[in-house]
Amino acid sequence: MTKVKICGLTNLEDAEKAEDLGADFLGFVFFESSPRMISPENAKNIIDKLYGKAKKVGLFADQDVDFVKGSASYLKLDLIQLHGSEKPEYVSQLKKKFTIIKSFKIHKEFDLSIINMYQEADFYLFDTFKLGMLGGTGLAFDWKMLEGRSFDKPIFLAGGLSPGNVKKAIEIARPYAVDVASGVESSPGKKNHRLLEEFINAAR
Repeated sequence: MTKVKICGLTNLEDAEKAEDLGADFLGFVFFESSPRMISPENAKNIIDKLYGKAKKVGLFADQDVDFVKGSASYLKLDLIQLHGSEKPEYVSQLKKKFTIIKSFKIHKEFDLSIINMYQEADFYLFDTFKLGMLGGTGLAFDWKMLEGRSFDKPIFLAGGLSPGNVKKAIEIARPYAVDVASGVESSPGKKNHRLLEEFINAAR
């Protein structure tokens, strides 16, 4: 069964609802360019009140490695998602202690062989490239780029997913997990609970 990651959480109500509905991963964004950015302190206030089994994921992008390490330890994160242009050596510095999702921004000329440089990552995440944005674009890339392909790590599929298209995306790309933020929101950082439920049900 495809797993579900609800990303860009900024408040306890939405995080609790996502867990209640059976989300497998909860994502918290810690880079300033995101409209869903949350401070580690505010994230801790949420995480400390959660009692479900969903794994907690921290999203970072080209930030000081000591900040990433410190935040992940402070929050007791289950996974670190590197959502910028981090080099393989950067991943190596974190891999000794943390489980890593490395994201890649996909466009029609993207060379998928690049991911072979990131063998120390535990998961790959494919998101949509949009100039000037690190994620949360609400845009889908051509999932057929992944059709029939196998990868040496489990993959997360992100970018423009919604309750209306997630089933088709899963059928084409066969990901380990699907990842949604804007597709289940009323506004950036505020989840629509009806859409949350519809998305998770459709993904299942």
